Amino acid sequence: MERTLTAADLELPPIYCPLEPAINPAATRVERRAIAWIDESGLWADARERARIIGSRGTDFFARFAPGADDDRLLATALWVYWGFAFDDGRCDTGHYSIRPAEFVPMAARVQRALECPAPAARGDAYAVALQDIGERFRRLATPVQFQRFVAAHRAWLTGVMWQVSYQARRHMPDLEDYITMRLHSAGGAPAYAMLEIAHGAEVPAAEMDAPAVRALTEMAILTAALDNDRHSFVRELDGGQNIYTVLLDQNGGDVRTAVRTAVRLRDRVFQRFLRLRERTRPGLGDAGRAYLDGLAYGIRGNAEWGQRTPRHLDADATGPGEPVGGPIVWAERPADSGDEPVPLPTIAWWWDL
Repeated sequence: MERTLTAADLELPPIYCPLEPAINPAATRVERRAIAWIDESGLWADARERARIIGSRGTDFFARFAPGADDDRLLATALWVYWGFAFDDGRCDTGHYSIRPAEFVPMAARVQRALECPAPAARGDAYAVALQDIGERFRRLATPVQFQRFVAAHRAWLTGVMWQVSYQARRHMPDLEDYITMRLHSAGGAPAYAMLEIAHGAEVPAAEMDAPAVRALTEMAILTAALDNDRHSFVRELDGGQNIYTVLLDQNGGDVRTAVRTAVRLRDRVFQRFLRLRERTRPGLGDAGRAYLDGLAYGIRGNAEWGQRTPRHLDADATGPGEPVGGPIVWAERPADSGDEPVPLPTIAWWWDL
C-alpha cells in the first residue's frame, strides 16, 4: 500500500443479520458479580487497565449467546470472556509477547496447562491463576465431556494466536487462504462457542457434535463473527493490524472499495450458507443439539450487536459497567451476496459439499 489509510477512507455498509436478538435477563446482576471477581483477579495494574477490562462488556457479550443460562453458568462463562479479552489485548494483539513468538509459545503453553490442571494452583502469572479459577468453575458446572471440549477449543485458539504472533513478529501479511484458516482459530470463537454447552447444561451427543454438518456450522459461525469483528475493529487497526480488510488491501494494491466489497460479500456468502445448512440440519438433532445450533445463531447476532457498541472496538472511554456505548444500530436489509456457490478457498469450500 502506497499511503496510510484513514477512517474516512473506509465506508462500511451495515451488517446483514436477520437473526432474532436475545439477552439474558440476569445480565445486570451477573455483571456486578463479574466486576467483583475482576477486582480480585490481579489482571489489572491501574485504574485504566481495570476500566478497559470492565469496558469489554463480557457479561453483555455472553448474555446474548446464552439468554437462558442461569446466573452461575452465565457468570462462569462471562468471566472467561473478560479474561479472554484481557489476555488478547495484553499478550496477543499488543504487548511484549505479541511480537516474540519464541517467548509467546512457552507462556501460552503454561497458561493452557493452568486450565487443564485441577491442582495445584497456578502461581506467578496472574492470567494463569485467573484462568485456573475459571476452569474450576467450569468443572463444577460442566460434564467431563463438556469441559474437555472447552479445553480442546481453548488449545486450538492459542495455537491460532501463535500463528498470528509469528506473522506480527515478521511484519508479514498473510494471503487470504492462510488468513481465513488462521482466523478460524485465532478469533477465539472456538472456546466461546464451546461454552454454549456449559451455559445450557445439556451435553450434545458426540454423534451430533462431531457430525460434519454441525462441525461446518460451528466453523461458519466462528468465521462470520470473526469477520464482523474485523469490521468493528478496523479503525483501531489502521496502523498495520491484521484483519480481512488489510489482507485484501495488501493483495490488491490498496484499492479500498474493492477490499470492502470483497470482504462483505465473503462474509455474507458464508452467513447465507450457515442459515441454509442450519435450517436443514436442526430438525434432525435432539434437544441439546438444537439448543447448540440456536446458540450459534444467538452468538452471531449477539456478537454483531455487542461489537457495534462496545468501547473495545469503538476506542471510547470505558469507565465502568452499564449500557453499551453508541446509538441505534442500522442493519442491512439484504445480503451483499445471496448466492450459494462455494467460496473459492480450499480451507472452507468443503462447507458447500455437505
